[in-house]
Amino acid sequence: MIEEALEKAEELAPEQRSRQSNQAVLLTLIFNVILAIVKTAIGILGHSAALLADGINSTSDVVYNIVVSFFVRAAHKPADDEHPYGHTQFESVGALVVGAFVITTAITIFWDSIKSLFDYFNGNTNDEGAAQITLWIALATVIIKIILTIYTHRVGKRTANATIIALAQDHRNDIFSALAVVIGVTFSLLGFRWVDPLAGALVAVMIFKTGYDILRDSTDDLMDTLPGKVLTKQISDLTLEVPGVIGIDSIKAHRFGRYLVINLAIFVDGDISVDAGDAIADEVEDILHEKIDFVRDVHVHFHSKPHNSRV
Repeated sequence: MIEEALEKAEELAPEQRSRQSNQAVLLTLIFNVILAIVKTAIGILGHSAALLADGINSTSDVVYNIVVSFFVRAAHKPADDEHPYGHTQFESVGALVVGAFVITTAITIFWDSIKSLFDYFNGNTNDEGAAQITLWIALATVIIKIILTIYTHRVGKRTANATIIALAQDHRNDIFSALAVVIGVTFSLLGFRWVDPLAGALVAVMIFKTGYDILRDSTDDLMDTLPGKVLTKQISDLTLEVPGVIGIDSIKAHRFGRYLVINLAIFVDGDISVDAGDAIADEVEDILHEKIDFVRDVHVHFHSKPHNSRV
């Protein structure tokens, strides 16, 4: 998902990107604070284990929203002597934190749901069902999270901000979580109380999967993984189009937020001069800068190779 955003992101001025990212995080934080308080309180007073678990989920959202807010602001600090490419890697660190919280929350909800299910079938629960108000709170949560998902997803695509994209994924998960509460509370009101914890456990599995995906993507960023086979092929094809390039030895990249710094090693004819090799390398750098708009810098090294050698 992050790779798609990198390829489709609109060109925004740094201050626009920063402002839109901060607005998305602030709006998310405000609504999650409200939802955390309301769902936790009504979950307790309305005797709904599912809504209470969802309230815990929202409370964890508040915690990592605060953490994400810090990372988004830190990512937009200007470049300095120690960080010549800026601080945009903080965005990937923020996404890493989001993924870790999502996984932790999923495990907690799954464990509580399974425990409630066992308690129900063992007769260790009280007979008091969920109150009607818990259903309305769950339905309101679904509507709010649908709006937040659409809004945050659009901001994430515009800014190609890994942290905002991760938040959009989490909002989407909250929709499923709230729908599970709706189903669980509805069946609880009809007398089938065991559906509530079962639905919660199934949703926890989906939440865990999304947390894993977020962790995988953000870890790839921090480990300098080249973002996808599509981009690797694009770099390779553009490089081989340059006259004088016999082959490619290696392609490496460091990702800084939405930007890339590419390190490329190419083969050239061993009979040409060093100046001619430099000219070929310069042409490769120019074409990559021109054709891939989110490349910040390109470093090309060339190795000599007999012209008739196979590479």
